[in-house]
Amino acid sequence: MVLHIKNMVCDRCQMIVRQQLENLGFTVKQVALGSAEITSEPDEEQMQLISAALKVPGFELINKETDKTVEAIKNAVIELVHHTDLSELNISFSDLIAKRVGKDYAHLSRLFSNAQDTTIERFIIEQKVEKIKELMEYGELNLNEISYQMGYSSSAHLSTQFKSITGLTPSGFKSSGKATRKPIDKI
Repeated sequence: MVLHIKNMVCDRCQMIVRQQLENLGFTVKQVALGSAEITSEPDEEQMQLISAALKVPGFELINKETDKTVEAIKNAVIELVHHTDLSELNISFSDLIAKRVGKDYAHLSRLFSNAQDTTIERFIIEQKVEKIKELMEYGELNLNEISYQMGYSSSAHLSTQFKSITGLTPSGFKSSGKATRKPIDKI
């Protein structure tokens, strides 16, 4: 059985979910962003135990189909933005998301906007801005290199999107001393 899990956005999240399920006595086949597959079909009482165990570290079981789809979109975006070299993408985000989720992008876009009160495009930009903050914090790349790595056409385009989200330019953000990052799952 596949369990769909909200707020599971990184490798450590996957490890924690696996541990929680194994601690409850389940055999875990596979854990991926947003889901875990166990070998047996849990009964209602076991599902409540799973739900309670996952809430402790901040996760939540997803039951509604709409919520599963929205979480799949978020996980696809997070995977692309935070674990892919965007300069090497030869396909649009919309095509990649539609392919990963297995549904028409126009449908996904409407569903996401209705459920989240924001667009997929805005969510992508917010995720990219958090990745840009991370890369700036490391200090290993200049803005032009970050712009290239993040798939922007120019550092000016990056700066415009960065300012639209943070209210500051990248250099203003870095020099302000307010270089705070948001957890990926809180965007």
